[in-house]
Amino acid sequence: MIIKAKERSGGAQLARYLLTMRDNDHVELHEVRGFVSDDLRGAFLEADAIAEGTRCTNHLFSISLNPPQDAAVTVEEFEAAANEVERKLGLENQPRAIVFHEKDGRRHAHVVWSRIDAGRMRAINLPHYKLHLRDVSRELFRAHGWEMPKGLRDWKERDPLRFTREEWQQARRTGLDPKQIKALFQKAWSRSDSGVSFAQALRERGFTLARGDRRGVVAVDYRGEVYAVARQAGVKTKDVAARLGDLAELPSVGQAKTTIAARMTDRVRGFIRQAELEARQGRTALEFRRSKLAGRHRQERATQKENQEKRWTAETNARAAKLQRGFSGLWQRVTGKYSKIREQNERDAWAALLRDRDERDTLIADQLDERHVLQQEIREQRERQQADLLLLREDIVRYQEMGLSERSHERREPDREGRKRTRGRDRGRDFGFER
Repeated sequence: MIIKAKERSGGAQLARYLLTMRDNDHVELHEVRGFVSDDLRGAFLEADAIAEGTRCTNHLFSISLNPPQDAAVTVEEFEAAANEVERKLGLENQPRAIVFHEKDGRRHAHVVWSRIDAGRMRAINLPHYKLHLRDVSRELFRAHGWEMPKGLRDWKERDPLRFTREEWQQARRTGLDPKQIKALFQKAWSRSDSGVSFAQALRERGFTLARGDRRGVVAVDYRGEVYAVARQAGVKTKDVAARLGDLAELPSVGQAKTTIAARMTDRVRGFIRQAELEARQGRTALEFRRSKLAGRHRQERATQKENQEKRWTAETNARAAKLQRGFSGLWQRVTGKYSKIREQNERDAWAALLRDRDERDTLIADQLDERHVLQQEIREQRERQQADLLLLREDIVRYQEMGLSERSHERREPDREGRKRTRGRDRGRDFGFER
C-alpha cells in the first residue's frame, strides 16, 4: 500500500472531510477507538480539547492507506496495516479512528491517531516518520505480492509526472489530466534547444510564456490559468532562466492575459463553449450511471447489514438460552457445564463475527468489480475528451494566428474614383472548425 501521512490540527474540519460524500461513492466510519465519544466529530473535538492542555499544535496524525488499483483488500488487512504503522511509530494504544472511502472503483482507508499521551499530557514525537512509513509500505507490497512502484523501490525513480493537490484542482478546472499537462511541458522542454523554440512549442499548444510574480517563468493558457514552467517541465528554475535568457522581454502575467483575451474572437469563444459543452454532456451521462450504481450498492449494503443484525440478535438469544437460570443454572455451575457452554458461546460469537465480516468483504469486492467495469468506460471517455481538448487548444492558436495574419495583410487601396475600398478576406483553412 502507498501510505501518505501528515501531522495536523483542526479536528472538526478533518472530520467533515473524512465523512463527506462529495467525490466518493461510499464513506464508512469503521472504527472509533479510545475516545469517549463514539462519533467522529465528537472524538476529534475531544482530541482538540485535550491538546489545549499541551503546547502541541499538530496533535493529530493522519495517514491514508492506498492499495493498488485492482487489489482486493479485506478489512482485516487494512486493520493489520494500521496496526503495523502504529507499532512502527510508537502510537500503540493511542486513540484512533478508521474511515473507508471508495472512489473511482478503488477502496482506501484513512487512519487518524491522537498524538497526545493523556496520562503524561505530552505529545508523542514522530521522528523520521516518512522513512518508517516507507519501510512499512515496502513490506506490505512484498507481503501481498503486489508489484512495487519504481518510486517506492528507489526515490530517484519517482514518477516525473506526479502532481500536487493544487495542480490537480487546476487541471480539474480546465478539464485536463494534470499528468497530461506535465507531459506536454516536459515534451516541449526536451524537444527544444533554445528559449525561442521552447516558447514556440508551448505557443503551438496554447500556452504563452510570461514573467511570474516571484522572478520565475510561468505559462498562461486561453482560460487565464497560470502554470509554473519549472515545476511542470520537471527542471530547475535556474535552467529555465538560462534557456530563456532575458526574462524582462517576457510579458507580465496580466499583459499575457490581456493579449490572449484580445485575440479571443466571438467565433473562437463559440468553438470553446461548444467543445466544453459536449465534454460536460458526456460526463453528465456517465455521472448519472455512476450515481445510480452507487445508490444501488448502498442499498445492497444496507440490506445486508439489516439482515446480519437480525441474524446476530437471533443467534445471541439462542446462545443465551443455553445458559439456564434458577436451579438448573446452579446445577450447570456445580457440574462445570456452565463455563463450558459460555466458552463455546464465545467461540460461536467470534466465528459469527468473522462470518459477517467475510460476507461484507465479499459483497464489497463484487461491487468493486462491477464498479471497475464502469470506471473503464469513464477512463476511456476521459481519455478521448483529453485528446479533444488538447487538439482544441492547438486549433485555437492556429485560428488566432490565422486571424492576426489576415488583419496584418488587410489594407485599403484607392479605386478609380478616389474612394477607398477594402480587399476581401481569404480566410484560408478552417483548422477543424465548422463554419
